[in-house]
Amino acid sequence: MTWPVESGTFELGDLAVERGGTIKDARLVWQTHGTLSPARDNVIVYPTSYSAQHDDLTWLIGPDQILDPERYFIVIVDMFSNGLSSGAADTPDFPSVVTPGDNVEAQRRLLVEQFGVHKVAAVYGFSMGAIQAYHWAARFGDDVERIFVVCGSARTSRHNRVFLSGLLRTLEAAPEHLGNGRFSAEPIAALRAFAHIYAGWGLSQDFYRSELYESALGYADLDSFLQVDWVESFGRNRAANLYAQAVTWSVADISDVPAHGGDLAAALRRITARVLLLPSDTDLYFRVADNEAELTHLTDAELRVIRGVWGHRAGNPRTVPDAFVFLQAAVRESLAR
Repeated sequence: MTWPVESGTFELGDLAVERGGTIKDARLVWQTHGTLSPARDNVIVYPTSYSAQHDDLTWLIGPDQILDPERYFIVIVDMFSNGLSSGAADTPDFPSVVTPGDNVEAQRRLLVEQFGVHKVAAVYGFSMGAIQAYHWAARFGDDVERIFVVCGSARTSRHNRVFLSGLLRTLEAAPEHLGNGRFSAEPIAALRAFAHIYAGWGLSQDFYRSELYESALGYADLDSFLQVDWVESFGRNRAANLYAQAVTWSVADISDVPAHGGDLAAALRRITARVLLLPSDTDLYFRVADNEAELTHLTDAELRVIRGVWGHRAGNPRTVPDAFVFLQAAVRESLAR
């Protein structure tokens, strides 16, 4: 890389969370790309998505990629329970529910206390990262200039929660499960089932019908794709962390604060940031219809749909050239305004 890259850990102390409980000796792991401007006005926050760590996101950063580190100071922040920041697998008495709001409040402290940054040019997020981007805009008002919501939503839909419930119940059914998302040992068989369930939702029916796992991704057959891309990938994670992040995803709702009392329309109307909604038309988690419903309540927003058969993965298009070109153009155009 030809731009500055730094990594570190931000110590939060004992962190009380919104639904009760405390993350003891809480920490956030972070990585920055680029140079902070003297005015501290070129910051893009880039939260991680489900089970992802900061190194998984760096492919999207570069002068010819989607986020340009020669112009912006990009701060990738690892979510709680992603295996780097504090998480359920390695923190005694980790709270049963850590919300997206808990994550972004901690991220805000990181920016202010570590970097002296109070306002951000943008928050860019995919999937659970997009959920966090929405929470940034809802909580921090005029201090957030714009957000990019790539395959995400302001509130996790009922259908999405049914998917997540299936994952959680699968982990809970493991003989190694001790209760409350804790395990006596890694539940290998349950994690394999977990990965197979996830694979059926992460990509569209048309993706599988077209056998793109062979022609586009180079796998020999469907079984190889499921084993390498899903079972082995999720097998690198601790079950307690996967459980905790699924709970975080399930409870996501920008209106779940006393000021809004669950009124999502009111929470959306209060957002002053420019919002670019970028759903995939074949995503099974975050439907275009969810973003269309949000759009009617947002003050300054645009919706652009990623077309194709790649489902949710279209929003993380390392292996999807058409989706990458679409996202790059949309993001660069918005940042140029």
